[in-house]
Amino acid sequence: MTSISSETGQHTTLLITCGAIAREIVAILKQNSLDFMKVECLPAHLHNTPQQIPQAVRAKIQQSRDKFDRIIVLYADCGTGGKLDAVLEEEGVERIAGAHCYELFAGHDAFADIMDTEVGTFFLTDFLAQHFDRLVWKGLGLDKNPRLVRAYFGNYTRLLYLAQSDNPKIHRNAEQAAEKLGLRFEIRYTGYGCYKTFLSSI
Repeated sequence: MTSISSETGQHTTLLITCGAIAREIVAILKQNSLDFMKVECLPAHLHNTPQQIPQAVRAKIQQSRDKFDRIIVLYADCGTGGKLDAVLEEEGVERIAGAHCYELFAGHDAFADIMDTEVGTFFLTDFLAQHFDRLVWKGLGLDKNPRLVRAYFGNYTRLLYLAQSDNPKIHRNAEQAAEKLGLRFEIRYTGYGCYKTFLSSI
């Protein structure tokens, strides 16, 4: 688990988030002078085993409850099938609304439109584009058995990169990921999406 502070000073609110979006969350805090918030992130690889997310979040809440006036979880459901919400209800902690980070970066209505247009869409964010080889290519064993690409991605038709930045290196990483998976490449600039709106309203 990693702790990342937006600024020095006293923190009264804890934000528990996934390591895959921690840098974006810290950037939002700095841009909006939300110095009273502290970010602590759980490992990004938990998304490969979403059933472990609820208890990992619970453990962090229980470790931190006496240290902060307020705790907010910046995980979406993230494939937990409602189990994260059950834990948060028991712990009395709120989370940002949404199914996953792709919906939150794109925006709820925009994401619904994306899926209505083309269901067979595989998504990348800045983080996933940067770490595609480790988290997806090697994580799924495609480096050892490339024939599994068809098994895993045969029903996908495009890779849609939801870009938080205009970094050309990250963009190229996303294009190369599409090439490896044999998918049509598209890009949509989202910035920080619902995360920025949510945090700005606190």
